[in-house]
Amino acid sequence: MAECEALRNIRHRNLVKVLTTCSGIDYQGHDFKALVYEFLGNGNLDEWLHPTPRTNEAIEEPRKLSLLQRLNIAIDVASALDYLHHRCETPIVHCDLKPSNVLLDDDLIGHVGDFGLARFLHDVSQDFSANQSSSIGVRGTVGYTPPEYGMGNEVSLYGDIYSYSILLLEMFTGKRPTDSIFQDNLNLHDFVKAALSERKIDIIDPNLLWERQEEETRRINNTRNEDQNGSSKIQECLILILGIGVACSTEFPSERMNISIVVVELHKIRESILKSSIQRQRVYPTGAQG
Repeated sequence: MAECEALRNIRHRNLVKVLTTCSGIDYQGHDFKALVYEFLGNGNLDEWLHPTPRTNEAIEEPRKLSLLQRLNIAIDVASALDYLHHRCETPIVHCDLKPSNVLLDDDLIGHVGDFGLARFLHDVSQDFSANQSSSIGVRGTVGYTPPEYGMGNEVSLYGDIYSYSILLLEMFTGKRPTDSIFQDNLNLHDFVKAALSERKIDIIDPNLLWERQEEETRRINNTRNEDQNGSSKIQECLILILGIGVACSTEFPSERMNISIVVVELHKIRESILKSSIQRQRVYPTGAQG
């Protein structure tokens, strides 16, 4: 019922599309209610970030998302949040944003789903108060739930931004916020923040580093400056993306970035990557010999 209420009047290309509803009796005689969504053939983001071998199936090449594909999905999710927070008649807080709740269609466009914990912010002013207590209990999933919820504070737009930041960091480091390395008060935010302070890039998902290595291999016989500049530009963009993730996951809610600004900044980074890619294609046209 919460999902019905949340999804009744919202429409956005990056939200799941409800086709119809079902209401009846199940085989045990209990009330049965269901929402019927549009089928999205590429599963959820979690399955792409953390693929697991499937038994009794032919061995397949693990599915991998490229840098640009991940950035596109990050923009899709941020755009959906921007719509929920700032473009709806009543702001909506999702309360359970995580990779398994981001579904991918055939074109790998991200769609945010699962509004079972969603809340309406009828009093928008409460979004700016981090001290309001709540008896509802912690909303969300361990690792993605903002720390203030654990202290009994009301849900807010800032909470969704925190969850988004953890999702963003996970997308580009390949590490879940609940990975075993995060012990003794170390968390994904602090892990990335410490690496960025030293401009280390070795925290990036190995699949993305492998993508860069393949690019270098294809141009192994070229030593022109444009190649080095292109690689440097990609590294700079990765650092900017992780910086946004860190800025959105600060301990104090009011210090987190506004999701509208996040969308703008991610678009700028994508434009920079596309521009760099076009320049490299001009220098190393497809099929050209090294």
